[in-house]
Amino acid sequence: MAQSTACQTPRAAVATLDSALHLGLIRPEDLDEIFSAVPARRRVLRNFIDGRAESGPETLVRLMALALGFDVEVQVHIRTVGRVDLVLDGWLVVECDSEKFHSGWASQKADRRRDLALAALGYSSVRPIAEDIFFHPEVVVNALRGLRDARERRGSA
Repeated sequence: MAQSTACQTPRAAVATLDSALHLGLIRPEDLDEIFSAVPARRRVLRNFIDGRAESGPETLVRLMALALGFDVEVQVHIRTVGRVDLVLDGWLVVECDSEKFHSGWASQKADRRRDLALAALGYSSVRPIAEDIFFHPEVVVNALRGLRDARERRGSA
């Protein structure tokens, strides 16, 4: 894990450690040993580790949102909806979707109904797909920024 943390991009290293924690491959107390063996400049990454993330895409979007200045909550339970991947600034729900768990009309209908239930509670929601999170992160960043900026413009009008 230390070698992986030292060799990967910072975001990939955080996602790897998040996944290892989530899957129980390492324990939180193992992080001391891992980070003692990485270059000093990489030790700051420890501040971003969160084993509650259930997938690499969730970690990557969390890091994007943090870089944009959002307050980020991970794996939040919302009444009448259930658990959601991320809540940004208390109003924007981000669900990171992959083909594995969101293909087929039945799962898409369930997702859309969850989005309607979120809207009924005053939340906005966005569902970036894993492909865009991995290969077109600027699209996801621009969407998050655009939603935040539009909300701020409405709030000041």
